[in-house]
Amino acid sequence: MEIRQLQREEFEAAIELSQYAFQFTMSQEDLEKSKKKFKPEQTWGIFDGHDLNAKLTLLPLQVYINGQVFDMGGIAGVATWPEKRRGGMVSRLLTHALEEMKSAGQSLSFLHPFSFAFYRKFGWETYIEYKKYVIPIDKFPVKLKTEGTVKRDVKDILELDQVYQAYASRYNGTLVRDKEWWQERILNENYRTAVYYSETGDPQGYALYKIEDKQLNCDELIYENETARRALWTYFANHDSMIAQGKFNYVPADDNLPFLLDDPRIQQETVPYFMGRIVDAAAFVKRYPFEQIGEETSLTLSLTDRYAPWNDGLWRLTITTKGQGHLERVDKSISSENAIVADLKLGIQSLTTLMLGYQQADDLYKWERIEGSSESVSALKRVIPVKQTFLLDFF
Repeated sequence: MEIRQLQREEFEAAIELSQYAFQFTMSQEDLEKSKKKFKPEQTWGIFDGHDLNAKLTLLPLQVYINGQVFDMGGIAGVATWPEKRRGGMVSRLLTHALEEMKSAGQSLSFLHPFSFAFYRKFGWETYIEYKKYVIPIDKFPVKLKTEGTVKRDVKDILELDQVYQAYASRYNGTLVRDKEWWQERILNENYRTAVYYSETGDPQGYALYKIEDKQLNCDELIYENETARRALWTYFANHDSMIAQGKFNYVPADDNLPFLLDDPRIQQETVPYFMGRIVDAAAFVKRYPFEQIGEETSLTLSLTDRYAPWNDGLWRLTITTKGQGHLERVDKSISSENAIVADLKLGIQSLTTLMLGYQQADDLYKWERIEGSSESVSALKRVIPVKQTFLLDFF
């Protein structure tokens, strides 16, 4: 068995496995389009001779964490032929992917799981959920006159991305989109856009939506300020002769729209979405902007990580008064006679969900996902910024 990147002539083998594993069939036209976009260097496979037995795609992406941009490895398209399953191939591929990500400087990894329990075994953990609303047209927010204008079917990527970046950088885990991502994955020909411009002509909000069968389906409602939000909702409400209801997907978990409605009793659903994983703890901590609390913080962490052994061990976490973190391994430099007792013990999953902001240190301590003294837990909590996680994209 050999693990290697695919070659261009192996596109057919890869797409055949994907179609079988994910139960879809591509037309000849779509196959040709997909073949032109195929990047074999992003797909890793396990081969038995010339036969592709299992594969995954490793996407070089970037995400916002506490307002900073981090390199992230996106795992997608994990598939194995049924007769080859239960043989540890996915485990080998994921372990190899972690090594590749570390080498590439991707200190984080995200994936969309077919099973949360399955990927938890390999160190990934839930880091984001989103809300979905179904709102009858007569319960839409009240129409309000606002300054500025809303223009329909704007496809200027620079303007859309300007608004998106201002919005996305407020959250943890949102994707940094490049021009190709906008073209290939966002500006789908079946969707329309509506952009709000301020009185001075600055784009400050947009919506990505489509209307079919008397329903408005909105996948992105992005706004920089309250005026933009009101203007876009008024634009939607002006479709009252065309639609019976609106379905709003990918809404941040901390959204407060129901409170603002005259009748907040609308259909709401919370959906667990992506999983995240710290790939390289030392590299991640070095770039992570901790809270500046006016005093230095020092804690000894016992970190467990079965599938990324470079993270596994005893570390000293130091955070300066300016919020600069440093993770120094200490278990390699001490003898058993002088063993250091860790202030806190936790796994890579708990560290990930904590530092991404999805869970708080005292809750993880209560659930016994962190072990140690309550004083050490409180010290750790003080230096972790409180930030909502969110993701609008899929891969």
